[in-house]
Amino acid sequence: MVSRKELFQSCVSELTSNNIPDAEFDIMCIFQDATGEKQPLFKPEEIVQEKECEIIVSMTEKRKNGFPLQYILGQWEFYGYPFKVGEGVLIPRPDTETLIETVLDICRREKLASPRIIDLCSGSGCIAVTLKKQIPGSQVSAVEFSPEALGYLRENIALNNADIRLIKADVTAEDTAAGEYDIIVSNPPYLTAQEMAELQTEVAFEPAMALDGGGDGLYFYRKITQLWKKNIRPGGWLCFEFGMGQHQAVCDILKYYNFENITLRRDLGHIIRTAAAQRPEES
Repeated sequence: MVSRKELFQSCVSELTSNNIPDAEFDIMCIFQDATGEKQPLFKPEEIVQEKECEIIVSMTEKRKNGFPLQYILGQWEFYGYPFKVGEGVLIPRPDTETLIETVLDICRREKLASPRIIDLCSGSGCIAVTLKKQIPGSQVSAVEFSPEALGYLRENIALNNADIRLIKADVTAEDTAAGEYDIIVSNPPYLTAQEMAELQTEVAFEPAMALDGGGDGLYFYRKITQLWKKNIRPGGWLCFEFGMGQHQAVCDILKYYNFENITLRRDLGHIIRTAAAQRPEES
């Protein structure tokens, strides 16, 4: 028999010895999930039941081997909303909340109470769902091609009771680009070939399809900007998230296709993370 405090310390030690960062945070999340309690160490001397202990040890073992904490828990929070995640779908990251703020700023500034928005490469649906929840009058569509990600997308739309039109399609196919929108938003795959070859252990568990942006990481930015420009109403906006150091290349692509009023935004780590660009009124 082992107390909660003893098991907690043992599990933290397991992660620390395997160079897993934020070991205490990760084990606290595991304890909370396994016990169903927000403060599992409130009674540190309480004996851990055998079944509960097995679950905690098993989850710790997965984490020790680099398996993402979010996949172990099966759910993660984004912008205050819950999202189911697992192998086959990209994990929502705080950086992407910058893209949400970018879109919300446009809607506030232009007083768009019921914007038509489409989220390309939607994945878990964290962007589409959050925008629908933040702008209840919006008409939101989400496009995803991966069968695995689609399952999570459907689940998260239902979990958050969000009225979103789901489209299974390849965003780089010409026949997919249909309809007219006030805002097109996308966090597409953007890792370069070199970055894909040098993935951290934890990131390597995530689907390559959601990470691989082609040789220079810019394949999807070129295709989306080219194919979908005509689907943005004159005066409407295209909003991208991208990786560190890619802002100038993405801006160059947007300028090539005659987008105007390009505005960049930094994330909480002060990295330039998003671009918003306007389709000219006359184009």
